[in-house]
Amino acid sequence: MSNIRNFCIIAHIDHGKSTLADRILEKTGALEKREEKPQYLDTLDIERKRGITIKLNAVELNYKGYKLNLIDTPGHVDFTYEVSRSLAACEGAILIVDATQGVEAQTLSNLYLALDNNLKIIPVINKIDLDSSDVDSCVKQLENLGFDEKDIIRVSAKTGVGIDELLESIIKNVPEPKVNFNSPLRCLIFDSSYSSYKGVIVSIRVVDGVIHVGDKIKMMETGSVYEVLGLSISTPHEKEVDKLESGEVGFLYASIKSIEDVKVGDTIIHEKDTNSIKLPGYKPMKPMVYSSIYPIDTSKFESLREDLAKLKLNDAALIYTVESSPALGYGFRCGFLGLLHLEVTIERLEEEFNQELIATVPSVIYRVNLTNSKQIEITTASDLPRQELIKTIEEPFVNASIFTPSDYIGSIMKLCQDRRGEFVNIDYIDEQRAIVKYILPLSEVIYNFFDNLKSISHGYASFDYEFLEYRVSDLVKLDILINKEKVDALSIILHKSLAYSRGSVIVDKLKEAIPRQLFEISIQASIGGNIIKRANVKALRKDVLAKCYGGDITRKKKLLEKQKQGKKKMKMIGNVELPKEAFLSIVKGVDND
Repeated sequence: MSNIRNFCIIAHIDHGKSTLADRILEKTGALEKREEKPQYLDTLDIERKRGITIKLNAVELNYKGYKLNLIDTPGHVDFTYEVSRSLAACEGAILIVDATQGVEAQTLSNLYLALDNNLKIIPVINKIDLDSSDVDSCVKQLENLGFDEKDIIRVSAKTGVGIDELLESIIKNVPEPKVNFNSPLRCLIFDSSYSSYKGVIVSIRVVDGVIHVGDKIKMMETGSVYEVLGLSISTPHEKEVDKLESGEVGFLYASIKSIEDVKVGDTIIHEKDTNSIKLPGYKPMKPMVYSSIYPIDTSKFESLREDLAKLKLNDAALIYTVESSPALGYGFRCGFLGLLHLEVTIERLEEEFNQELIATVPSVIYRVNLTNSKQIEITTASDLPRQELIKTIEEPFVNASIFTPSDYIGSIMKLCQDRRGEFVNIDYIDEQRAIVKYILPLSEVIYNFFDNLKSISHGYASFDYEFLEYRVSDLVKLDILINKEKVDALSIILHKSLAYSRGSVIVDKLKEAIPRQLFEISIQASIGGNIIKRANVKALRKDVLAKCYGGDITRKKKLLEKQKQGKKKMKMIGNVELPKEAFLSIVKGVDND
């Protein structure tokens, strides 16, 4: 189909993807004036609140006789998985560079992803209308990446300057999709969502053949068979269609009841087709960070299970398994791509599904080499075997690239050194900007590293990382005891050199977060049975001496001793209720920087 162009928009976070998508929607007449609003394709409330794109969104636009299938993508490092799925359904990509910021970490990361998918790249410099823009510097940076200056398009997504030129470039340079109407049906599932009215809605790219309403289809991965009840495209308004042909992007629903039947990256074929070869999907992303989430109300465990299943349809990178904790009851051990992914998931569960949750301290996947020569993987400290069974523990390390103005290099190097970083090199992009490269333990990256980086660089530094390897480290298990009872949900694995400082922070945070009871509460941090930090939450006390006006001192001592025995008995039978705030304070405050 020579009039179809499938493309996506990729960039670093805050470089103007959603704003550019808004201008393209306006220029192609997809929206009426009264419908226009910022971040139109960002449909989640949390996206609008945070001002970031979290979920990809596909829309079909008509412009000068061409069908332009646009997929808007996220920019944060945690949502690279969403980007990889968008690229699998496209032939071209618009690469945006902020004229005031230049090439940044995710700019390069997304560029390499697009090149790996053999996409045609259209380089765009955005925000040229701002006084602080430096277009010439951005042009040089893009030329260093292999682009020709005459191919670089200057736009202002805010004012609409250069949008016409960009659309013409898309039509001219993005290859038309390879179509084959006569081949057996093959569709790539690149996304899915859940509707309370239609069930599971599947986002598809038709690679070969034609799919009609009423067709019997089969999912190759699961073998599930369904009848197509409806097909649609987004213009961005939903528009029902009778068929989708090779090269087109659209949506399918088929009264899919079982959420597990839809696997992102799977291939859809006709039910009776037995010879089709599965389409190459995209590389699935392995979760990098794990955390357990529990409902505050234990009776909502089953509803949380259903809500997680629905959320997984919108977020294919999320994985979860059931687990139980003596302190918190039944919950789920969840895998995330990073801390922002974790925060967004919990926020969506609370706001979209009205769940009240407690999250445990995030951790990474550790490899434990046992004395019997076996190796096991663990994601939670409670799964760590006894010390006498452990030979060594390995933790994941990542290659970190930090793009920063030259003024902040010293502070950033100190931050990395404090996080057990191993210096690699510094590459200067130009006189003002450099790439600082370090090898860092992933466990140090997930504890507020990004927030501290932004703080010391006043928001100018950007950060990207990729998995490198596992290395043996001197790691220990830090246990937290409340009234001498171990709280497994608060146990963490960390480097021995950081044990005292982080243990002290956790104890102090808990002391602030746990409300005073009628009895004294002891909070302890221990390693292998040795207490390294202790604090007490003082008991609420009644003034039993209020009515003693003078008199024998033995009377006062008797009253105080009676109270003391009562407190002692109460402490033995008292149950310390840990509020949600106590766990949240640990999740956010375990970093001692």
